[in-house]
Amino acid sequence: MSETENKPVDFIRNIINEDLASGKHAGVVTRFPPEPNGYLHIGHAKSLCLNFGISEEYEGAVCNLRFDDTNPEKEDVEYIDAIKADVSWLGFSWNGEPRYASDYFEALYAYAVELVKMGKAYVDSLSAEEIREHRGTLTEAGKNSPYRDRSVEENLALLEGMKRGDYEEGTHILRAKIDMASPNMNMRDPAIYRIRKAEHHRTGEAWCIYPMYDFTHCLSDAMEGITHSLCTLEFADHRPLYDWVLETLKTPCHPQQIEFSRLNLSYTVLSKRKLLQLVDQGHVSGWDDPRMPTISGIRRRGYTPEALRNFCRRIGISKKESRIDYTILEDCVREDLNEKAPRVMGVLAPLKVTVTNYPEELVEEMDAMNHPQKPEMGTRKVPFCRELYIEQSDFMEEPPKKFFRLGPGREVRLRSAYYLTCTDVVKNEAGEVVELLCTYDPESKGGSTPDGRKVKGTIHWVSARHAVNAEVRVYDRLFKVENPEKEGDSFLDNLNPESLTVLTDCKVEPGVVKNDNGAFFQFERTGYFNLDPVDSTPEKPVFNRTATLRDAWAKMNK
Repeated sequence: MSETENKPVDFIRNIINEDLASGKHAGVVTRFPPEPNGYLHIGHAKSLCLNFGISEEYEGAVCNLRFDDTNPEKEDVEYIDAIKADVSWLGFSWNGEPRYASDYFEALYAYAVELVKMGKAYVDSLSAEEIREHRGTLTEAGKNSPYRDRSVEENLALLEGMKRGDYEEGTHILRAKIDMASPNMNMRDPAIYRIRKAEHHRTGEAWCIYPMYDFTHCLSDAMEGITHSLCTLEFADHRPLYDWVLETLKTPCHPQQIEFSRLNLSYTVLSKRKLLQLVDQGHVSGWDDPRMPTISGIRRRGYTPEALRNFCRRIGISKKESRIDYTILEDCVREDLNEKAPRVMGVLAPLKVTVTNYPEELVEEMDAMNHPQKPEMGTRKVPFCRELYIEQSDFMEEPPKKFFRLGPGREVRLRSAYYLTCTDVVKNEAGEVVELLCTYDPESKGGSTPDGRKVKGTIHWVSARHAVNAEVRVYDRLFKVENPEKEGDSFLDNLNPESLTVLTDCKVEPGVVKNDNGAFFQFERTGYFNLDPVDSTPEKPVFNRTATLRDAWAKMNK
């Protein structure tokens, strides 16, 4: 971030500033520690922009990318690759090579043995149900396990047997020995190791016991020299355990855990479990479905990394939980695309127009600006001929007073071309309008006439002879209510059945499909679109509607 840009200001950065000023830390080391059990979503983007953003703002600061791969049954290399791609797409670079909690399995086990030797951990042989019964409630203290007072020697022997694979899953767990009467449920002898006889994506079958998150995370932070461990508010009740582990083991580095509010976005769910359910049950086409709030989904939809980073800056960092309106994200996308998206013409619901007084074989190339406010983006050639397509909505047989588009006897301006007047209407047997017969003014090329007459309406068009057939996918919100997870509802009951509309007979300028997949455009008067990076081909272009124009979105909500 340059010195001329406004740096974010929030309570976390204030803490960092104070720590640096006091000499508590000579530099700043943060980390981004996702679990590789799903794709990143827009909530992770907030944490990404915070942790990596801080590493960009402070001289000498770095941010580690660390995968919390301690649950082999749910992890996959596909997720790891997707996460790395998402971080890079957002424009961030991690410190050195990606790190993995599995890098520290030997060290973590040694720490567990040390706790046992200190009398601060024990092997419990209660069943999972019995452990829950002993745990107590928020108003009642828990009860000590009958195995809590096993000797150090017995605990070490059982732990070694767990590591060798002598016992079945669920027969034993290793628990920290803290306080079963603690008002904080996380401090009631939490589990720190459990048996899992599953192959790990990196260590294979070398381990059949795996450390729990609360034990792994704080020690991984300490081993990496993290100065500020930033996490969302649900981990605030876990902070006493984070500190207990590090203080009890007297680790040379003790990172400071600081919590901030997670991102809650209207009309979405941001639970990996629920997103996986949407994918597995076929409610969406995959993790990268453009309706999904995953980073890969919104990237495929045509959102830009600049828009997403600006959105994260705009919503800011605080400790107060709130639900952010989806329109704020859409506004950030429109603001960015308005500046950089070249303008083109595409007709989503085509209505044929025959210009009866235009020579049948003549083809002209019209000069059209690529951006009306940015002449440096240049112009393009758009073919014009006798047969055209316009939008069906740009014609009304009996137009009301304030309808300034085409109607019988009415004149409009064709964008970057000529004035056009409707002289006749052709209908099919069902009485539907299928074609307009029109005349053009040869002296109005470029949008003006010698007599200086003006028309109020300007519409877009494409040449029927040169237009490319395209599929357009029009996306709406995946859920029809602001909070799909409100109490008493199944979030699946709130799915929007109209979240995707596929238009198969759209017409676009021929030059548009020559761009690379993923390229974005503004279809004039319609919205922002991109060439789908997965399904689009030159032979069959597929466009995703990234966002509506402001006025179009307002009309949709009336």
